[in-house]
Amino acid sequence: MKLCRFDDDRLGVVRGNVIHDVTEAQTEIRKSSPYTMKGDAVVAALPQWRERIELMADKTPGLPIAQVKLLAPVARPTKLSCAPTNYQAHIEEMRKAAQQPGSQVVAAQSSKILEAGMFLKANSALVGPSEGIPLRFPDRRNDHEVELVMVIGKAGSDIPQAKALDHVAGYCLGLDMTVRGREDRSFRKSVDGYAVLGPWMATADEIPDPDSLPITIEVNGEVRQNSNTSQLIYNCRRLIEFASQFYTLYPGDLVYTGTPEGVSPVKPGDVIVCRSSPALGELKIAVRAHEPGAIESERRERVDA
Repeated sequence: MKLCRFDDDRLGVVRGNVIHDVTEAQTEIRKSSPYTMKGDAVVAALPQWRERIELMADKTPGLPIAQVKLLAPVARPTKLSCAPTNYQAHIEEMRKAAQQPGSQVVAAQSSKILEAGMFLKANSALVGPSEGIPLRFPDRRNDHEVELVMVIGKAGSDIPQAKALDHVAGYCLGLDMTVRGREDRSFRKSVDGYAVLGPWMATADEIPDPDSLPITIEVNGEVRQNSNTSQLIYNCRRLIEFASQFYTLYPGDLVYTGTPEGVSPVKPGDVIVCRSSPALGELKIAVRAHEPGAIESERRERVDA
């Protein structure tokens, strides 16, 4: 099953090129499970609600995907946990970039994920593809980083690798945008709109092996990153084990698995397209300039109008 959020926080099941509105299920789940800091109620309820959601989708007419505004498929994650250096080729390219005269890339204190640890992006950075990326700091390098993202479905702490994927509800494509500079990594990566997620969440049964997925990104039709999750240093199971040693993972939490080599700067007017397996779809995002002084939600409303 492929689940998306669209328009004014509606829930949909994606089948082919259409979306079947199942917002009634989302409304009922949220009424019975008021929002807390223990995770996203809709994601947590999927095991009990999946059959009912599928039946609802059978009975509702389909809306063409092209006619809706896709939001981030997860509404209420408690955290966005991200792997900083998880492809060896990317580590090497960043090391070389940091050595270039005048480079805005700052060498990390450690390129080893065990030593560097995971980092967090602010929840306010999370957007869907229709909202686009409001690029800030045009005088600085703003890089794209395509990633596979795991959506946690069952809460857990100190999760062993052998049981790690039992805690995954599904997978998405993600874009971890980065402002290069000397500030703390989480600060530079938490700009509004710098955590794109979508176009939908493919439930775990749609992805038999998350550690063997092609992952690519194009900017204005030019391939910039092209790799496979088989190249991950810490695979999906190890990342969940690692993160959960430090904090509890809750339903709806997002684990960004790291980006491969080929990161490069983007500018306003660019169009980014991320791809992986057919089940994960195509994540298409427009880059625009941030409007100083504007609240981003208001900016998006004006852009979409």
